[in-house]
Amino acid sequence: MPAYGELFILVSPKGKRCLRRLEEGQDIHCGDGVISAASLAEAEFGSEVPTHQGVPYRLKRPGLYDLVRGLKRQTQIIYPKDIAYICIRLGVGNGARVIEAGSGSGSLTMALSWFSGERGQVYTYETREEFYKLNKRNLEWAGLGQNVTRYQRDIADGFEQTDADALFLDVRTPWEYLDQVNRAVKPGAPLAFLLPTVDQVGQLLRGLEQGPFDDVEVEEILVRRWKPVADRLRPEDRMIAHTGFLVFARQQRRSETFESLKPKGTRERKQEAARQERLGLTGELDNPDC
Repeated sequence: MPAYGELFILVSPKGKRCLRRLEEGQDIHCGDGVISAASLAEAEFGSEVPTHQGVPYRLKRPGLYDLVRGLKRQTQIIYPKDIAYICIRLGVGNGARVIEAGSGSGSLTMALSWFSGERGQVYTYETREEFYKLNKRNLEWAGLGQNVTRYQRDIADGFEQTDADALFLDVRTPWEYLDQVNRAVKPGAPLAFLLPTVDQVGQLLRGLEQGPFDDVEVEEILVRRWKPVADRLRPEDRMIAHTGFLVFARQQRRSETFESLKPKGTRERKQEAARQERLGLTGELDNPDC
């Protein structure tokens, strides 16, 4: 049963979904009549609650997916399909210490708080005051954020942390902050970046190849729903396609010996020669003593 002050979802027979908070004495008015707050407080999640006109509405408990979709936004949020993969790749779990830069409306902040658990800690950075305040309001609305420390500051000045388990960067020019990233995480920590355009990804890749980073991957996630009709199973007419490029890497010390032992075909030799030319190297890496 939803307690007073708790969020819940009502679904009409026409499929309309409504995410609300249960407040004592505040009945729910909808197109099919009125549902009293008292009847909602007495109903079980997964049951149906009738309006005063007898139209049944289904009562559901919201999950993280619903909270992310229902938050108030002033920025482009990170979609659930990307959030889930980011959290897996960063190894976010109970006890993890994760940095996020570019708090925005807080969709990813919610997920990091959710998955980090009571023993974890999330550190989120945002420069713009309106987004900083919105992020706080959305965390409070969702009943999350007890394990979140928020900073309103420019990450060009560095991060407060020096031993984070993972870091996510959602800023316009992430390649300008790779030194700060490197100082903020533990050796070998996983990193993730979100970028909207190919040009930005290229700039970031050039930045990553100059520093102590490895295991670089560029990915995008596409979701195509299918109509759940057993005898007429077919794809939906629309799909959630490109929402952004995800770039993953790890903090990694590098040595010329390791690089020289990698098997290289013709393509790899050309790529390495191009990299050496870009970096202005003559066969030596940035950190030959690592």
